[in-house]
Amino acid sequence: MSDDLDIIFAALADPTRRAILAMLLEDDMAVTDVADPFEMSLAAISKHLTILTRAGLISQEKRGRVKWCKLEPDAMRAASVWMQGFGQFDPVNLDAFERFLEAELPKGDGA
Repeated sequence: MSDDLDIIFAALADPTRRAILAMLLEDDMAVTDVADPFEMSLAAISKHLTILTRAGLISQEKRGRVKWCKLEPDAMRAASVWMQGFGQFDPVNLDAFERFLEAELPKGDGA
């Protein structure tokens, strides 16, 4: 359990990965669409997606020639339960989490 939490929190520690999660709150996305707003290579985005997938925060599925990413919100449950153990944290509110992630999105040229 501790290893799983380490992987989840490590994945959430990066602002690019949090931004990707915010994007996926809206709908499933093709990898190329996920990469669009970021000023980094597709290979770099793929590394971020691999980390999110290993943490169980997203899943990836190939449909035809296109690889799609999907948010897996239940993966947050273990982290939420762990934080609740401190008595100061409520369960993860996905609406509030969405607002937080949207605030974390990179400010770009409106793309």
